[in-house]
Amino acid sequence: MKVIASSIRKGNIIEREDGQLYVVLTAESFHPGKGTPTTQIDMRRLSDGVKTTDRYKTTEQVERAFVEDRDFSFLYQDGEGFHFMNDESFEQLQVSEDILGDQAQWLQEGMKVILSLFNGVPVAIQLPARVTLEIIETEPAMKGQTASSSYKPAKVANGARVMVPPHVSAGTRIVVQTEDGTYVERAKD
Repeated sequence: MKVIASSIRKGNIIEREDGQLYVVLTAESFHPGKGTPTTQIDMRRLSDGVKTTDRYKTTEQVERAFVEDRDFSFLYQDGEGFHFMNDESFEQLQVSEDILGDQAQWLQEGMKVILSLFNGVPVAIQLPARVTLEIIETEPAMKGQTASSSYKPAKVANGARVMVPPHVSAGTRIVVQTEDGTYVERAKD
């Protein structure tokens, strides 16, 4: 299916002229004051993991591969990879770590995700936009420090590091954005 380059987003699968499939890592559109607007797409070849960058005119046609998006639940991780289950058919799939990349740190047992399948093989994953995690370790708040002035490092239950406002302490549950690992707010629960 042909689409214009400016409509390509992170996680899409595209087919280049060489017939290979690539997963989009980032897609940025540039609109200079003079000249032609362009879209730069950073991608990784699915067959061997080689990364490449292409630049297209924003109106240029790009071949988007047909992938099937299905809902899955995360079960567990072992030495072979990450295991997911289809909630409707109870079919289980194993996904390698290179498909998940740095998103693996946000996975929680039972989490609902969307796996993109190409000919029955998982090629990309979409996590929920936000996750709620508990802070297990952080520096104590300094007297006189205002919330807007600075952030401090904190370690959350899954082992990831997140920058949080000074008023947040260990034991607090926070909401984190999975795309870039940034603090959003204290959890409402």
